[in-house]
Amino acid sequence: MQFNYKEIYIGKLIKDRVTELEMASERIVDFLQIDELELELLYSAKSLDSVMLLKCCKLLEYDFFRIYSHHLTLYTSAGNNNPKSVNGKLKSSLPSFKKSLYTPEIIEFIIEIIGSGEKSAAEVIKEYRIPKTTLHRWLRKHQKIDI
Repeated sequence: MQFNYKEIYIGKLIKDRVTELEMASERIVDFLQIDELELELLYSAKSLDSVMLLKCCKLLEYDFFRIYSHHLTLYTSAGNNNPKSVNGKLKSSLPSFKKSLYTPEIIEFIIEIIGSGEKSAAEVIKEYRIPKTTLHRWLRKHQKIDI
């Protein structure tokens, strides 16, 4: 299954997870401290407050934040154009994370869109800013596509 990381409707994803787990709505409203109407609104929401999303992650034992991380990996610039950076590194008191973190899900997503013919390798390299050598390594390793 190919997931569209560009358009995220978090409420629908939460509802899908609830369905997978066959979780009773009574348990959900008790845990989230909301009523049935608010639960239905949550299911139709494009975005959620981070505290509410964290509660949903805990209840449903699924990291919904990772979906947004994948979005950032696929759709943000790899370059650092910040004038406050020193030697290419921004001084910050915030925790730092590896920028180019390609999870198995992202690799599978990229291989699927190339394999289905939806995008060419060149289009993937340009649109998602994946280094050519990295993409070719993935394609060779997974041996699904000749390049």
